[in-house]
Amino acid sequence: MTKKIFAALMLTGSLMVAACNTVEGAGKDVQSAGAAVEDAAK
Repeated sequence: MTKKIFAALMLTGSLMVAACNTVEGAGKDVQSAGAAVEDAAK
């Protein structure tokens, strides 16, 4: 029982960390795309 709870908590924690990194990466991609559009408009 304890092993199942521990495994579930570890899985949840790793998914949260992965999601955080994904959102950060997506934000950087959007930022770089915006900078490219801004440079093209100059």
